[in-house]
Amino acid sequence: MSNEQSNPDAMVQWYRNRIAEPTTNDEVYGYWVFVFGILLGVLGMLLFLTSDVTTATTTGKSGIALAAISLVLLMIGPVIRLPLRRTANLVSYAGGFVALLGVAGFLVAYPGWRSSGLAVPVISVFALGLVLVAVGAALVPLVGGSRRAPTTEADAAVADRDGDPGAETTDTAETVDTAAAESDTDPDAEPVAEPPKSKARFEVFQDRGGKWRWRLRHRNGNIIADSAQGYSSRQKAEQGLASVRKNAPGADAVREEVEVEPEEEPADAPYPPGESQGTFEMYEDAAGEYRWRLVHRNGNIVADGGEGYADHDAVDDAVERVREQVGPADYLRIDPTAFEVYRDAADEWRWRLIHRNGEILADGGEGYASRTNAQDGIGRVRERAADEGAFEVFEDSAGEYRWRLVASNDEIIADGGQGFASERGARDSIGRVREYVDEASALDYRGAAFEIFEDSAGEYRWRLRHQNGQILGDSGEGYASRTGAIDGLRSVKRNAPNAGLDDLDAGDDADSDGDEE
Repeated sequence: MSNEQSNPDAMVQWYRNRIAEPTTNDEVYGYWVFVFGILLGVLGMLLFLTSDVTTATTTGKSGIALAAISLVLLMIGPVIRLPLRRTANLVSYAGGFVALLGVAGFLVAYPGWRSSGLAVPVISVFALGLVLVAVGAALVPLVGGSRRAPTTEADAAVADRDGDPGAETTDTAETVDTAAAESDTDPDAEPVAEPPKSKARFEVFQDRGGKWRWRLRHRNGNIIADSAQGYSSRQKAEQGLASVRKNAPGADAVREEVEVEPEEEPADAPYPPGESQGTFEMYEDAAGEYRWRLVHRNGNIVADGGEGYADHDAVDDAVERVREQVGPADYLRIDPTAFEVYRDAADEWRWRLIHRNGEILADGGEGYASRTNAQDGIGRVRERAADEGAFEVFEDSAGEYRWRLVASNDEIIADGGQGFASERGARDSIGRVREYVDEASALDYRGAAFEIFEDSAGEYRWRLRHQNGQILGDSGEGYASRTGAIDGLRSVKRNAPNAGLDDLDAGDDADSDGDEE
């Protein structure tokens, strides 16, 4: 069993973080082919424009060729992204290959292709390739249909099996075995209550080694289970999946005492005593106040107190509080969504539901007097969002469609925070909120917690806040991204608990606890 995202591909991870959760890996690869086509096209135009157009130079020739290849990639990219049948993909790929043959012919025949009579054949080959790409993308689906648009649940599994075996495909956990279940049903048997709608789906895919596997993915993106072994064919993988669906509901849970390998420590686990790579430094600033900072052995300041103290003892106490609280202190993990509670410019507390791609799915629409009240507001939204009828869609004065979530007493407790061009867009937004709201995490203050926020300069920072509201420490510097701020606070979580304390004003005679030898 696996609980981690099983796709380490950097392109897929970037797409997931910056754009949206991809349905398949092909969606991501098609996007990158399209982007590469744009870049080649720009490069080709620059080469052509900077060449001597009155003579057939190598630069101009290369520019024309790159522009032609760019056109092929711009057409192939969307084809890869589209959920087409294998036949449609093959026709389009064949067209791309033919078009590239035309480009190769141009490179060989140019510039004397007109006098040699090769201009028309070369252009015809290139045009034929583009036509084949268009036929595969448009005409074949019109004749044969899409592999992701089955008309019945029983057709869903068939449509998947007829699809591209090289692309990741998905089957909902509820419908994979519908046809088989119907054929095995006894007509004289008692009717069985329909099972509740699953929050997960099975995915059948081909790994990098060419083996077929299945996995069960929750709608929040987590992998609940997988096949653990590869199969030689897609059919065998689906048979293994069907066996799990058939046998799992009635399987007994047996607790076995077995020897297991110890799990690896998380990336933010504190270093053991004596192995910390950081040191607390106590110093006196220009105003005569005493401060502390946590310095990594590479010289970087990874945290500081953010305020001055009257004497050494106060700094000692502040460092000790940080040592105690920083290890267990949690931080908000957006996977793929989370509720973020923050204080606005008017010093009021607010919440918002954010996706890891940066999109704000919902917010409270009003400020609260305290963090606790804002967290209570999140709880009310979780409960109320289960009732689809509690959402209202309306058209504002600007002609945009918006939605709001209304409590039983008609109080507005959440809204989309933005307008949509159509009513359907607003309702799609409601569907996403209802999908994520139950599983979205929210930071729970127990002792202390790290807050990640965006400052007025657009940089990300962190601060360690005690549950009583006191700021125990902060990053001292801004980061270009939320990920950078998280990496910074995780370094503090590793180094601070067992870091020694040096009094810079006391010289080199201080031991690791700040006491003179």
